[in-house]
Amino acid sequence: AAHIARRCYLLCRSAGVNLVPQQVKLRNVLIRDINNTTQLSVGYGSRGTDTTQDTQVHIPVDRLTVSYSRSSGPGGQHVNKVSTKAEVRFHVQTADWLPEDVRQNIFEKNKNRINKAGELLVTSELSRSQQRNLSDCIQKISAIIAEASEKPHEPTAEDVALRAARLEKGNKERLKQKKIHSATKKSRRVDFD
Repeated sequence: AAHIARRCYLLCRSAGVNLVPQQVKLRNVLIRDINNTTQLSVGYGSRGTDTTQDTQVHIPVDRLTVSYSRSSGPGGQHVNKVSTKAEVRFHVQTADWLPEDVRQNIFEKNKNRINKAGELLVTSELSRSQQRNLSDCIQKISAIIAEASEKPHEPTAEDVALRAARLEKGNKERLKQKKIHSATKKSRRVDFD
């Protein structure tokens, strides 16, 4: 396992992505560098089942813009001298490595993360290390892509029947309350005959 981690580290480093070997394997995200592209294999399950749906997304490294800046928060002199806050961005409309529907979902679900130039901006300053913050940004991007790639849950026949039964029960209760209210008002009337 150690030689695989070292190999991934060297491949990522040659592509310009600095990752520490321990951080090459992220939670639900495997990062590999193949011909200057970072491949994110995101596995997530569909609703109600234990099966996993694997989606492979190739993110070209030359399409990502990575920059570092001063981080905020405590840290004494260290926080004033070292640029550890990682900022990763890419232009969503020209991301031809993503399907059109996924790009549209990213725009709809992440309006607050997209700037006026149409770039998805992800930042991280969780750690005092540039590499950990970069790994966190990549993990956030993969989570955004995974969320945008999810297909909507199609209701089963049982769900449709349950929804219809609830609607019918609600209508019956509403009519019952309406009749009670009408009877109460009718009993308050005074006949002058």
